[in-house]
Amino acid sequence: MLTPEETYTQALARKAENRTFFKKLARMDRNKLDKLVHDAHDEVFEKTDCLECANCCRSLGPRITDADVGRIASALKIKPAQLVSDLLHRDEDGDLVFNSMPCPFIDSENYCSIYENRPRACREYPHTDRRRFYQVLEITLKNSFTCPAVMEIIEMLKLRL
Repeated sequence: MLTPEETYTQALARKAENRTFFKKLARMDRNKLDKLVHDAHDEVFEKTDCLECANCCRSLGPRITDADVGRIASALKIKPAQLVSDLLHRDEDGDLVFNSMPCPFIDSENYCSIYENRPRACREYPHTDRRRFYQVLEITLKNSFTCPAVMEIIEMLKLRL
């Protein structure tokens, strides 16, 4: 697996190529695209241990929903307002995000202390196993700069088309 630094370097070097490739993906039959991406996702994540990397937890600030706030606060046995005041702020889009990164819930061994109650954005990341993949093509290109598994999935897709 690529390191986070190698992932970023590779994504940057292949940015134009990947953008062109994703335009091709956008024109595919949506069901075929989902199957192709899901198969690649399953293959890559069968051999990927996210605990070896956790770059997403260290560098990406997930959007925190009101439901996430309630669930996390309940797990921590604090009031939602305290969670918000202690750890969150509204970004320029009005979304709740962590005050700083890395995530305040990741430990030195890359384990998440609220894993069972983690935000929805964290549960769904990197979005390569979701239905209607065509809807997340742009975010997948962005994620290729952060997630080694996404980079590997993209390269696998190129070989299969």
